[in-house]
Amino acid sequence: MPEASATKHGPGRILIAVYGVFALAATARAGVQIATRFSEAPIAYSLSAVAAVIYCAATFALAKATVISRRVALVAILIELAGVLVIGSFSYAVPADFPRATVWSHFGQGYGYVPLVLPVLGLLWLRRTAQD
Repeated sequence: MPEASATKHGPGRILIAVYGVFALAATARAGVQIATRFSEAPIAYSLSAVAAVIYCAATFALAKATVISRRVALVAILIELAGVLVIGSFSYAVPADFPRATVWSHFGQGYGYVPLVLPVLGLLWLRRTAQD
């Protein structure tokens, strides 16, 4: 059985900090978009809100570092990775459905592709700490 607290030590602190920044940024961005311009791009802005929820869940789950929170983090990060890949692909394939960018549009291009790399690092970290 892995030590549950391992996710919040060492490089895990940096990972949690980055997830926290993305949680704050995505939540603020989605809140403003939905409150002020929701009718312009309801799909894109709703997806931004979903991304915000996922980032918040991953941040808290990684920081909580219990056995159950590891599972929550794993699910959140897998959903995040699927979201980046699916939304990223659709934003190129059907650009008319994405008149405004989301965090995950174009594989996170607007955020320096960090949304594409972050879930991979999260999964690697969860795997690494499971072996401790």
